[in-house]
Amino acid sequence: MTESFNIQQVNSDLQKAGAPWVAAETSMTRLSDDQRVRRLGFTPPPGELSVEEASIQFKALEEAGQLDDIAASFATESIGAPAAYDLRDVNGRDYTTSVKNQGGCGSCVAFASSAVLETSYRRFNPNQDIDVSEAHLFYCHGKEEGRNCGNGWWPEKAFDKVKAKGLTLEQFFPYTSGDQSCNLASGYKDNRVNFGSVEKLDSTSKMKDWISTRGSITGCFIVYDDFFSYSGGIYKHVSGEQRGGHCVEIIGYNNAERYWLCKNSWGTNWGDNGYFKIAYGQCRIEDWAGPYGVAGVSLLTWRNNLACTGLWTNSSAKNAYASFDNGVGWRKLANSSEIENHAMLAALAAAKASNRKVNIHDDNGKIRTCYA
Repeated sequence: MTESFNIQQVNSDLQKAGAPWVAAETSMTRLSDDQRVRRLGFTPPPGELSVEEASIQFKALEEAGQLDDIAASFATESIGAPAAYDLRDVNGRDYTTSVKNQGGCGSCVAFASSAVLETSYRRFNPNQDIDVSEAHLFYCHGKEEGRNCGNGWWPEKAFDKVKAKGLTLEQFFPYTSGDQSCNLASGYKDNRVNFGSVEKLDSTSKMKDWISTRGSITGCFIVYDDFFSYSGGIYKHVSGEQRGGHCVEIIGYNNAERYWLCKNSWGTNWGDNGYFKIAYGQCRIEDWAGPYGVAGVSLLTWRNNLACTGLWTNSSAKNAYASFDNGVGWRKLANSSEIENHAMLAALAAAKASNRKVNIHDDNGKIRTCYA
């Protein structure tokens, strides 16, 4: 049986607080209490504040009336970063990927970490689509760590596993909600992402600088009852008890209005089409288990049914390039031997001359194999 979520009480509390945001019935308020909590999933790692400890510290600041001062302070912290930034609209370009839905599983860390990898890749490869497998990250890598839908995970360990083993694409292990076996499709090893380094960002100025120059970051925070009914505005905790920890992708910020812009993993029927704004200083989002950013995200994948649109080479050994349609652009031919490189160049030239489509194995901008 679904327990009733008291929207009227939240709205009453919001009015008393000056209506900083809008509450409404959402996909989350329609669930039972247990089902709502199941859709969180951040478990603090060893050495980090527990959910209860983090909530006690946050509530002390709230009750002391210090949160507005903290938000004002955070708004002035910057290392030359723009006053506002939104990775969905950087000079008209959207570097983010679509809002997803983790369903009834505490897999938010896998979704937040995967989203950061996707956005950080697109930040430097703007014409390339990418959709990594949250199922691989949670049901394979996470499962190896003893993680499941009931006990959640944390971002640092998720990134450690990707760094060690890579992460395949969605098509090789599509996500469905609920604990399951690691069921990877054939070919997944030839289609995976990885990255060069991960960095914990220990100040709001570093967070803003990273977002505005490199890509999105993780954000983990305390969820209170009222957050489930968020539908717009700048979220501040106004009522309800602590229900657990949750991790999301932070994709922007605004110093004038003092908020972080985040993408959640509860589908588009929650919040502002799946997104939300949270005020600076709220719910420990700036300093609880992160935030983390990743640098040097690379993609190894097969790109099929392409037209070769250009070729270039010179007298230097293994110095040949080919360009392709569908937003792929120029790629370096990078076989291990000069003979293989010449053979690949000749095959691509023949395909270009006859307008035949080709398949290439693209290793972060370098062609390792092609079928022309």
